[in-house]
Amino acid sequence: MSLTFTFDPAVTPDLRDGVLDLWTDVSNAGGSVGFVPPVTREDIRPELVKHLVGMAEGRTRLLVGHDEEGRVAATAFLALNTHRLMRHWLWLYTVMVHPRHQGRGYGRDLMTAAADAARSCDGIEAIRLTCRGGLGLERFYESCGYKEVGRVPGAIRVAPGDDRDDVFMLLPLG
Repeated sequence: MSLTFTFDPAVTPDLRDGVLDLWTDVSNAGGSVGFVPPVTREDIRPELVKHLVGMAEGRTRLLVGHDEEGRVAATAFLALNTHRLMRHWLWLYTVMVHPRHQGRGYGRDLMTAAADAARSCDGIEAIRLTCRGGLGLERFYESCGYKEVGRVPGAIRVAPGDDRDDVFMLLPLG
């Protein structure tokens, strides 16, 4: 089975709760999505609200993947640039696949769907993202066509004495 992707879905209570559950489960499984476990839905809710506000304002767009049972199984947020000199690329944030679905190629499917979604945005020529070093994420993104274009050593403090690199990746869409 594969995931069914929707770009710019209607934000319903079920979708909102599904994304919140996904983000909580991914975080608690050790996923590099802005939190360190353990977290609750209430810890994550303010960050989701920020993303939803960006969507309501037209600055952020959502790509969601549903599994065969209709549950939210994967997401990526595409954030458009408002700076007039940088409108030709966008940021990819909060890239997640539910732990129960990992190892099935859904991460690669999500990245392909994200690139397709970005190509559908007027004037977008590239995608940028950052990832936390030390987890092998750079290798995954490189296998999806991204290139490392920068690194800030020790920029992410996971815990006292546990600093990780902030790795910048770029995917030209041309």
